[in-house]
Amino acid sequence: MNADGSRVREIIISTIEKAVESSLDETTYRKPLVGFASASDPLWERLPLEVEPTHLMPRDLLPGAKSAVAFFIPFSREVVKANRAGDDMAPSWAKGYIELNNLINSISAEVAQTLRPLKVNCAAQPSTHNWDPVTLASRWSHRSVAYICGLGSFGLNRLLITDSGSAGRCGSFVIDAEVEPTSREERERCLYMRDGSCKICVKTCPVGALTITGEGRSADIDKHGKCYPRLLSNEEWSGADACGKCICRGPCATKSA
Repeated sequence: MNADGSRVREIIISTIEKAVESSLDETTYRKPLVGFASASDPLWERLPLEVEPTHLMPRDLLPGAKSAVAFFIPFSREVVKANRAGDDMAPSWAKGYIELNNLINSISAEVAQTLRPLKVNCAAQPSTHNWDPVTLASRWSHRSVAYICGLGSFGLNRLLITDSGSAGRCGSFVIDAEVEPTSREERERCLYMRDGSCKICVKTCPVGALTITGEGRSADIDKHGKCYPRLLSNEEWSGADACGKCICRGPCATKSA
């Protein structure tokens, strides 16, 4: 297709920002971040090796895909603060998890509809619950796509740290239009990865699911034995298979190092 890449970029960013700004959710958010990457970026080939062997490629979602788009929607500082105290997940964090997942799905659908008059096709994966049932690894990792799209770097707890922190959620989709990629800054946003000075996410996990394995490396996560059972336990009373303690308590919750 021949749609102007700059125009497509403007429409996508504007649509995402307006959707967040006009959200009627009870949960409050900060301004979203948006990044772009080529569907031919060599980093895609690393995902089946480092994330999940069956991880999808952009053209699995959309034959003819030329670009990927990722966006990060950060929670407001009030939502983050509410989930810092105690070992129990804050009800507002649970509600935020559910509402933000729904918002991400609706944004992807709205972008697709907005681009249709330009004859640009768009394809997305659900905001969550798209993982392999055995490995519990996502077959389309939104935060890995966000990394490829230049939105941040990974922290000790394996979550993406953006310029607006890590307390939020990522969404992503692919399009069959060429848009100039966002440059990836080669800098560590995690204090542990930078100089070993912070281990709050590991120390603060209520179930001890994170283990440091070596300097400069992300922590190992006991998904099946500790982390996922914790999420399922929270889901029983809140409806959200979430926790967020390792996110909210550290200095990278709302900003990068």
